[in-house]
Amino acid sequence: MYPVTKVRYSMNIYNEFHSRIAVLLRQFIDAGRLPQNLDLTRFIVEPPRDATHGDLAVNAAMVYAKEAKASFGNPRQLATELAALLVEDDDVAQAEVAGPGFLNIRLEPRVFSDVLTTALREGARYGVGLSDGKSGKINVEYVSANPTGPMHVGHGRGAVFGDALANLLSFAGQTVSREYYINDAGAQVDVLARSAFLRYREVLGEDIGAIPEGLYPGDYLKPVGGALAAEFGDLLLRKPEGEWLDVVRRAAIAGMMEMIRADLAAIGIVHDVFFSERTLISGEGGDQVAAAIAELRAKGLVYEGRLPAPKGQTIEDWEDREQILFRSSQFGDDVDRALMKSDGSYTYFASDIAYHKSKIDRGFNVLIDIWGADHGGYVKRMQAAVAALSGGSAILDVKLCQLVKLMRDGEPVKMSKRAGDFVTLRDVVDEVGVDAVRFMMLFRKNDAPLDFDLVRVIEQSKDNPVFYVQYAHARGKSAVRQALATIPGIDLSISALADAEFSLLTDEGERGLIRLIGQFPRVIEAAAAAHEPHRIAFYLHELASSLHSHWTRGKDQPQLRFVNEDNRDLTVARIGLVTAITSVLAAGLTILGVNAPDEMR
Repeated sequence: MYPVTKVRYSMNIYNEFHSRIAVLLRQFIDAGRLPQNLDLTRFIVEPPRDATHGDLAVNAAMVYAKEAKASFGNPRQLATELAALLVEDDDVAQAEVAGPGFLNIRLEPRVFSDVLTTALREGARYGVGLSDGKSGKINVEYVSANPTGPMHVGHGRGAVFGDALANLLSFAGQTVSREYYINDAGAQVDVLARSAFLRYREVLGEDIGAIPEGLYPGDYLKPVGGALAAEFGDLLLRKPEGEWLDVVRRAAIAGMMEMIRADLAAIGIVHDVFFSERTLISGEGGDQVAAAIAELRAKGLVYEGRLPAPKGQTIEDWEDREQILFRSSQFGDDVDRALMKSDGSYTYFASDIAYHKSKIDRGFNVLIDIWGADHGGYVKRMQAAVAALSGGSAILDVKLCQLVKLMRDGEPVKMSKRAGDFVTLRDVVDEVGVDAVRFMMLFRKNDAPLDFDLVRVIEQSKDNPVFYVQYAHARGKSAVRQALATIPGIDLSISALADAEFSLLTDEGERGLIRLIGQFPRVIEAAAAAHEPHRIAFYLHELASSLHSHWTRGKDQPQLRFVNEDNRDLTVARIGLVTAITSVLAAGLTILGVNAPDEMR
């Protein structure tokens, strides 16, 4: 039998047993019973759906059924022989074959003692990934709202999602840069400038009447108008639009970005980079859009041609003309895409190509863009552009965030007076707090619609997920305080807890909690690989629910309570368990950007 290197579960017990089973499969390969080129990464070691089936579930025999058929006949025979080898492992108490060839493994109790010891000693670093130095750099671009007003609730979902994802990737050992793309080169910023100029006239005493159709009506532009009046007096009134537009535009964009940064800071978000779209054309590097098109042309990916009429649109909506086109269909897009408008200016797509080229040129090989759901039709063309620009060395993962429906006790919320036509994110944060906003934005998968009820997210009940998880952390901390107050001289230092007699934890509720603690590194790894921070929120809720359930059992069965005045060793072991739980809860909440309170009032 091949020697198996034993690791005392410094991180992921599922990866550890994956490695051990791969060693066993290698025996079959070397014996000629499985193919030499067998990919030993294909099978999965995971928690069983039903905890009564054991501690680990393995699908290796099913995954390799085709390759094993000649030597083993069927997957169940391969699983049976794997089970026979596994029970020779000192850490395996039992290995059983289920169904057509699944393996269920029950581990020795000392494995879970090691899990608790590791979780306690690692503390906030339990589950942290170690960078191999080869995974490169990740760029997460999120929010990127047009700088034309305050952030609304929809922006908030993408902002929280992107920030939590960046936190998650960093925790998993990746090198991450957080970026905001300022859309400051389109027609919308000219509309912003004209809207700000109207407020400037108002500050100078002019009765501007109702805001004209097509301009931004919100009060948030009044401070910009005031700043312009303070700097220029009435000088701009005597100039034609061609002379004041650029001045006012720059002032308005600066004012809006200052407000947006403040809105982001209010929910704990700080970006590393703010990238201006305008610099792609007029920055120090010259016309970067032209440079990107030239690079694609040099690769034979730009040509002049005609596009077919778009499906579902009338002929009036489409212009049949020679255009400069990118061969995006060569990289999986539905059709090729135009790079120049009929007036000779660049399309939005061309500018976005240049922007993503900038990311690649800055050394990022994984690009993650967080977009609103209405941009779904834009994904394929951008992924095609990134593939073309990088030669396949960089990938673009676009995460679409669905709409947020804001409710108050089941009724739709009215628009904000300050914003004019939507509810601002700041209004919501001021009313319910940062923790409720961030957790609830992440307690649904990003591509699922979200109903956000301002009343229910602050209820102190088990039906409110953020309260339920935070209360679990506070409950755990209260158990520690109770033990210190009840048992004089008890040592609850981390070193003492890590050396506790965890073999005393024999109740199935306690074992279930330890299993969940052992799953945390696996959840981190899987969530980071899938770019799905909602998995952390789901996991925390499950862990909190298990703690609350066990706590409730202790009310009816005093022998299960965390503090036992008559058994100091058992109390230390149980406080070690609850301390590991609170440590994991705090780590997960930190990834989500949510506080882990020691007390709930």
